[in-house]
This record gives sequence, C-alpha cells and structure tokens, in this order.
Amino acid sequence: MIYNYNNTPIYYTSIGTGKPLVLLHGLMESSTMWQDTVAQFKDTHLVITIDLPGFGQSGNISDIHTMELMASIVAEILMTENIASASFIGHSMGGYVSLAFAENFPDMIDGLVLLHATTTADSQERKENRNRAADILYKNKDAYVSMAISNLFTEKARKEFPAEIQKAKEEALSFSAQGIAAAHLGMRDRKDRTSVLAHFSKKKLIIAGVDDLLFPVNEAQHISETTNTPIKIIAAGHMSWIENKMQMLKYMHFID
Repeated sequence: MIYNYNNTPIYYTSIGTGKPLVLLHGLMESSTMWQDTVAQFKDTHLVITIDLPGFGQSGNISDIHTMELMASIVAEILMTENIASASFIGHSMGGYVSLAFAENFPDMIDGLVLLHATTTADSQERKENRNRAADILYKNKDAYVSMAISNLFTEKARKEFPAEIQKAKEEALSFSAQGIAAAHLGMRDRKDRTSVLAHFSKKKLIIAGVDDLLFPVNEAQHISETTNTPIKIIAAGHMSWIENKMQMLKYMHFID
C-alpha cells in the first residue's frame, strides 16, 4: 500500500490479524528484511512494515530525514489504518525512530524492542563520520554502499553468509544517494533518548549482538542497567536477521 506524505509515496504493508506490531528497518535496508518476522507473527498479530523515506519503495522527502519526521510518518500511517496503538520492533535506525515515536506519541505505543539500537546520541566523531558519508555518497555511492555493508559484518560472518551479504548490497545499491545521505544526517542530528527508554513503563527489551561492531555489547548492557530494560544477548553481530535469525525471532516473542 502507498501512503502519500506531502505528495511523497511511503510504502507499507499490513498483514495478519491480532495485536498491532510495527517493524521498522535500519539504514540501507527496507521492509523486505522482515519477511521471516512477518511470517512468524502474522497469525497472532496485525504486522505493519514500512519503507522509511528514501528506502525500498518510498520516496525522498527532504535533504535530512530526522527521526522525528519518520516517527510522524509512522503515526500518520497507523491513524490511516485506524490503529490506536501498536508495539514496535526497530532495527538500528528503526530503533531510533521507535524511540522518537515513544517520546512524541506515547499513547500510541504498547511495547518496544530495540534490535541493535542504542539510545544515545552520536558522538562528535560519529557526527563527522556521517557528514563524510553523505559527501562520499554523492560522489561514489556504489563504492560507499559496498564498503559500508561489508563493515557491518565480522570477517567470520562475511565468510559464512556471502550470498546474503551480496543480496543486501544489491538492494542497498537500488536506493538513491539522497535517501541514504538524508538518513545519515537525520541520525547525526538525533538526540539522546536514554531517559525516554528509562521512563517507558510498558514492555521493553534490548537485543544486542555479542559481535556487534556498531553497538558494542558492553554499551548495550550499560543502557540496560541505566534504563531498567531487560536485555538479551544474541550470538550475532549487527545483522542478526541474517546471522542468527532463529534466536532473534525467539527473543522477539517477548513482545507477545
């Protein structure tokens, strides 16, 4: 289905019956990453997947896609579908959007699973890296995408999942430089939402990867303790939906 946000198409799917569950993908991903998750939950949940702006079949809205902007789009889609509230599972950037949603639309969220997603803002070094990434994307998107996707995986995972990694690269290469850069700049500008998770009184869970190169497990454990949020450590890196799908799906059922 297509939702038109300021004359920009935003693609989403609505599958299954039961308690509403929203799945939000990460950077250089799309709703296709959730195929097995949808299959796992569709008999007990109404599962909503959304291609965030600039990814999948959704268009670009501006030069910077903030977490707040994307959260507002999600809220409008839910209202269009007459969904009063839903639980959320967000991978990486999708987790940042979920946290922004929890802050700005607290009555519309029933539960939250952060999948390889921190609550903290970018460090100054990380902000500078995102600025450089945006510049490189406009000069040589293909080289950037190939390198960035490879860097999400450990050397061991690269050897174990070459076909899956190549498929992820091919999909990411279909996205525009503008869309990827706009998401990078939106993540650069996101604020620290540790307090949002700390004050979130409904079901919540952090899933962290023991080999995650972007969201180290020790950081995840610290946030878990700081925010009084249960944590599950998964035998995977940042991309558990490729590296350890069965364990990821098992932990996701926390949201039931």
